[in-house]
Amino acid sequence: MTDATLEQLCVNTIRTLAIDGVQKANSGHPGMPMGMADVAYVLWTQFLRHNPKNPDWFNRDRFVLSAGHGSMLLYSLLHLTGYDLPLSELKSFRQWNSKTPGHPEFGLTPGVETTTGPLGQGFANGVGMAIAEAFLAATFNRDGHAVVDHYTYAIVSDGDLMEGVSHEAASMAGHMKLGKLIYLYDDNHISIDGNTELAFTEDRMKRFEAYGWHTQQIDGHDRAAVAAAIKAAQAVTDKPSIIACRTHIGFGSPNKVDTAGVHGSPLGPDEVKLTKEAYGWDPNQQFYIPDEALAVFRGAVDTGATQESAWKEKLAAYAAAFPQEATQLRRAMSGELPDGWEEALPVFPADAKGVATRAASGKTLNAIAPVIPNLIGGSADLAPSNNTFLKGYPVFANDSFAGRNFHFGVREFGMSAVLNGMAIHGGVIPYGGTFLVFSDYARPALRVAALSHIPTIFVYTHDSIGLGEDGPTHQPVEHLAALRAIPNLTVIRPGDANETAQAWKVALEKRDGPVVLALTRQNLPTLDRTKMADAANLAKGGYTLLATDKVYPDVLLIATGSELQFAVEAHAKLAEQGIGAHVISMPSWELFQKQSEEYQESVLPSSVKARVVIEAGVSQGWDQFAGPFGQIIALDRFGASAPYQTLYEQFGFTTDNVVLRALEAIDKSKK
Repeated sequence: MTDATLEQLCVNTIRTLAIDGVQKANSGHPGMPMGMADVAYVLWTQFLRHNPKNPDWFNRDRFVLSAGHGSMLLYSLLHLTGYDLPLSELKSFRQWNSKTPGHPEFGLTPGVETTTGPLGQGFANGVGMAIAEAFLAATFNRDGHAVVDHYTYAIVSDGDLMEGVSHEAASMAGHMKLGKLIYLYDDNHISIDGNTELAFTEDRMKRFEAYGWHTQQIDGHDRAAVAAAIKAAQAVTDKPSIIACRTHIGFGSPNKVDTAGVHGSPLGPDEVKLTKEAYGWDPNQQFYIPDEALAVFRGAVDTGATQESAWKEKLAAYAAAFPQEATQLRRAMSGELPDGWEEALPVFPADAKGVATRAASGKTLNAIAPVIPNLIGGSADLAPSNNTFLKGYPVFANDSFAGRNFHFGVREFGMSAVLNGMAIHGGVIPYGGTFLVFSDYARPALRVAALSHIPTIFVYTHDSIGLGEDGPTHQPVEHLAALRAIPNLTVIRPGDANETAQAWKVALEKRDGPVVLALTRQNLPTLDRTKMADAANLAKGGYTLLATDKVYPDVLLIATGSELQFAVEAHAKLAEQGIGAHVISMPSWELFQKQSEEYQESVLPSSVKARVVIEAGVSQGWDQFAGPFGQIIALDRFGASAPYQTLYEQFGFTTDNVVLRALEAIDKSKK
């Protein structure tokens, strides 16, 4: 068998596995794997540095299938190259409890680097991975000791390039000159509606040139051209690269090649037979893997083990020469925090004037930054407002990849998806800020972070009508409820400076999902913790901040964030009337609901029917805590433009109104 014949056998093995997986499931996207098999074969057998027996090898090249609908391409490659993905899983494509879901999911399937499917997000994740690699390399590598040194590759589609988030991420990558980022664009001219000319007619390569990318255009079925293009891309070290691979979707299918019909539907039994015959395959064999082809792919096992072993030797030499840096690098790679880091958390003295929780967050960030050197992040062009800048540290720029501060630009979605990629890469702890109202722009990335259990930290300031004069366009009302609706997303709205410091502690220690910090623009009193419960109780999500002297409370006052102060003040006024209240700080529903039933009952005793909830947002969801007799002081309408003190007065967020509603709740509970 000649080399060319063997290569063709390998490529057709990829294609037929994808065809059979989709056909057996009677669901899926066979066309893209058939079209991109040549490109994928070259990348995975000639360039990609990975170890199938250790998918988490830190210095591996990252591969992102941003065109996640073509998941059978990736599953075929993972099985063929020796990952823990047996053929039975390919036969269970899209079925219950399989490791081969319709779109790749991070954490489920060995070798899948990120969750893709929502188009454009994988593109942005790859940018984040390249940023993380660049930061770690600039921070830890020394002359003769390149211990962090890998590429990030991706296969991207027309749909990825159409989605706005890819524009945001591509602009960032070009500006940052991420030279170790190489994308292979499946330029097949077909989308679900038909030919891409229906809606997508700009010159894509000129667009990427304008972003500052290195561009090439090749025949995606010419494997020598693919290899040459990847080598050329690797040689350009000061620009990210995109290679437009002109391919034919559904390659080899006599009747469906270059049609929209092969994009998202099985070929059908008759066309499967014809296509396999065109490949020189036995049409009656399913999931057939020729021994000669398997031997080629399985070479990745020995090659990967050798590459990882060589890296470990490099790491050992690095550790001998730079022991302190090696200790920090190993800790960063493991995702562990330095011992005793929490001692750097600030403690804020009681202060009636207080401080905005966004300012307390900034002070906390700057206090812990020196002891957590891989804590990096920034803002979507709002650093002075979000208080996300790490003072005394440089900016990550195209001439200084060791910078810890990021200017993401006005790109909330792009920033968030890039942060997810940074977190997935590992070695860094990323955070990003914007206004809470603009979480709408970032929501798809928040959802994927939650779905994928990615520990990204989102800093959202200006969290209510308390931002004042900017008016309802900038005042979040429904946003807390919308974020709380996302499974596995932890939302924390601290009520004073010390709760804010503790919120950062929770966020940094949480490794199985994203955290949102909702922070105020306006000052809040810093509560006197000598007279109230310790702010460390924030980790429980909800706690009794202030109790009554009575044996049993008459009413529970439940509040979050900037409205907690009104509950505290109402506690004193109610006491003057002989009414005993417990003030419950409820900064995080998600954390509270993870506590034991016994603990939840101790904070919200079922025997106390009179309850008042106070939060400057929509009331949705609060009934679970208010109960049938409770009163909810909320804002089920949009805000208005005025000084925040006026808005709070007009919308009923006052101490007097809390007292009034508490009395109503008590009266109602007695009837």
